[in-house]
Amino acid sequence: MAKLINLKINGKPVSVPEGTLIVNAAKMVNIDIPVFCYHPKMEPVGMCRQCLVEIGRPMIDRASGQPVLDENGQPKLQFGPKLETSCTTPVSEGMFVITDSEKAQGGQKEILELLLTSHPLDCPVCDKGGECPLQNLTMAYGPKDSRFIFDEKQKADKHVPLGDLIFLDRERCIQCARCIRFQDDIAGEPVLGFYQRGRRTDIVTYSEPGFDSVFSGNTTDICPVGALTTADFRFGARPWELKQAASVCSQCPVGCNVTFDVRREAKAGGGYVVKRAMPRQNEQVNEIWMCDKGRFAGYQYTEAESRLLLDAGALESTLSLAAAKLAEAKSDAVFLAGGRLSNEDFYNLKQFADNLGAKAYLYTQHGGGEFTTAYGLSAGSNLGDLGTGDTVLVVASDLYNEAPLWHLRLKAAAQRGATLIVANARATKLDEYSSFVIRYSYGDEIETVKGLLGKEKIGEAIKNANNLVIFYGADGLGLAGTSALASACAELVTERAGKPNNGLIGVWSTPNQQGALEMGFAPSANLAAELKDKTVYILAADPAGDDPALAEALKSAKTVIVQDILETETTKLAEACPEGRGIVLPAAAYTEREGTYTSGERRVQRFYPAVPARPGTKADFALVAEIAKKCGFELEGRSPLLVMNQIAASQAAFSGVSYAKLAEVTAQWPIIGRSDLFYGGTGYENRQGLGVTLETRPGTVDGLRSAVNALRPKEDELFAVPITKLYDNGTTIVPAKLLAAHIDRFNGIVLNPATALKFGLENGSQATVSLNGVLYPAKVLLDESISTGVVLIPRSFAIPIKEPVAVKLAALVKAQEA
Repeated sequence: MAKLINLKINGKPVSVPEGTLIVNAAKMVNIDIPVFCYHPKMEPVGMCRQCLVEIGRPMIDRASGQPVLDENGQPKLQFGPKLETSCTTPVSEGMFVITDSEKAQGGQKEILELLLTSHPLDCPVCDKGGECPLQNLTMAYGPKDSRFIFDEKQKADKHVPLGDLIFLDRERCIQCARCIRFQDDIAGEPVLGFYQRGRRTDIVTYSEPGFDSVFSGNTTDICPVGALTTADFRFGARPWELKQAASVCSQCPVGCNVTFDVRREAKAGGGYVVKRAMPRQNEQVNEIWMCDKGRFAGYQYTEAESRLLLDAGALESTLSLAAAKLAEAKSDAVFLAGGRLSNEDFYNLKQFADNLGAKAYLYTQHGGGEFTTAYGLSAGSNLGDLGTGDTVLVVASDLYNEAPLWHLRLKAAAQRGATLIVANARATKLDEYSSFVIRYSYGDEIETVKGLLGKEKIGEAIKNANNLVIFYGADGLGLAGTSALASACAELVTERAGKPNNGLIGVWSTPNQQGALEMGFAPSANLAAELKDKTVYILAADPAGDDPALAEALKSAKTVIVQDILETETTKLAEACPEGRGIVLPAAAYTEREGTYTSGERRVQRFYPAVPARPGTKADFALVAEIAKKCGFELEGRSPLLVMNQIAASQAAFSGVSYAKLAEVTAQWPIIGRSDLFYGGTGYENRQGLGVTLETRPGTVDGLRSAVNALRPKEDELFAVPITKLYDNGTTIVPAKLLAAHIDRFNGIVLNPATALKFGLENGSQATVSLNGVLYPAKVLLDESISTGVVLIPRSFAIPIKEPVAVKLAALVKAQEA
């Protein structure tokens, strides 16, 4: 426990830990000190001077070192001749701070007047109007009249694109450097900076392409004026027109807490639409940040033109037809579910499958879930607590692309003193912050993990760690490889199971794969064979679009029932089946319903409806319940709350979980709220629930998995491995039109420059990849960190790769001539 310091602020006694800044000490007793450059998540710089206060300190007798007392026996206070910045001054014993004296308020008013000398008077047309710290502080602390001449105001460029997602209005910028410091210190991507000096100082981007960061949207949240705005929300709505709905991001397993701002619009026939996604504070998950994928693609797919819809009458008849087919198939049916479903959906689906005698599989190429349910994080865990004495191992995962907020959280843990070990076959952005970087060859993942304890320093860091957390991914691996990797990683944490801040985390590709695993779902080792000649019920998955082999298997199925929110290659295949053999059911999007996800950290979190469901659509759990009822089985389909009650009663890990428990909140630091936007930014306070971490169930895994045999390509072949990019051609990303250029940027195969030279290729060249007898054109990208003889192929692009495989490569022109 840190030593407590006693002081008074405006006469109020305060006891805070040693080292606390005055501005934060005041916040703890509900005293707001106006700030612009200071932000509680970043180191203070004292640039704007807005937080000026009077500070009195006890007079100390030089001879005795003791405070000098007055006639009443109280320490005499000595106030400095000048005001001081409360954001850079730590508290000291006996200090007396005055924030509301005439002198302090005079200083604050003068700073505001100075800032306004060249600030444009365009509040009525500014996107920040209504949630602008400068606007609010001017009303509270600023002068009533301006002494400066309007024509003498500094003019600057407006609507300057820093990148294709963020715009800068240079006239509005007050040079607080929050955006620069966020990119330098929090994101670790110093792509912004100051240019020129004095009143001509501008914000510029130094990257190519501009503002090259996956965390760029956060700068608009913490900008205290209307200088930075997002491309999707510019001139889109006024803050006071918006209603808020708490939710959880559906793009990756982190489970970032978000708030959707919605309003009625003519383009929706007067109905509600989502206008923007904003971070919602949860210091145990995403703090107050979110990545650009979640911000600019987190809800756009739910409003896509390719949404599946049916009128009520057609939906009822379609449900009856689906029920008839499944009732007829019984144990000959196969259920296939994707990780976008909620916990309630998975539970109902598993109950239905068990009653019917059908097989139920999870659609994924990332195995090892039996180990994350047995040895995953347990209650009381928080990555924000990791620091000196703790160890984090990241293996076969590029967290920056796969789970950006975990990348930020582990970067911060390393900066707090945690030992970060990164093991991968190629360079990742987390390498810069790691204590140890281990580079292995693709195919050697399992052997590398098993040999870690034998490495002197690394072995000691793992064995002697106060806490050990392991993240394992699927970089360069398929289903068998990830299962074997999880097994090897589990051996390092088996004896720590159930201890907070210890365990195994799978870096899944979907938001609720962990929830599916907790419900008893598992992937199939030979899915194509399982689907042939069966009645197949597919939910929230697109196997036909991902794998030609699965598409062929579905064409041979007796019946294909597809339940999704968007048109996909799988829904098209079902619609193209002969009459009665293909059935398509429209589901409600997660923005239109209530439910829960279980994050990769095993935290169950609740999301709420933001907009009404589209006509003719229902939540997946409700559709499953209706089909089951027509088959003679009673399942709960009225409310997800009632389904969760059943889950808590029947699933040991969910014992004690309820919607009421999930909605509970506790005090968080820093204090973020909409009433003091100048302090923490425009992110939302969390009033709808912080979630509950599941208890671990150690000792339930039947043995450890053996390593897979490494693939050895022939002399004229390359070793092709799958990797994950943040932006891809996935169903939930493509509808986000703002990200089109980002998707195209990573749409290509990756080679070592020496390998490219061997084939007569260079960066940006067009090549062909021969995979399973099919030629796929691809753009060539270069990376010196990967081995020669290896080609990286991103998932969810044009080339259907699911595991390491040998391929042949040729320049596009040569291939066409052949």
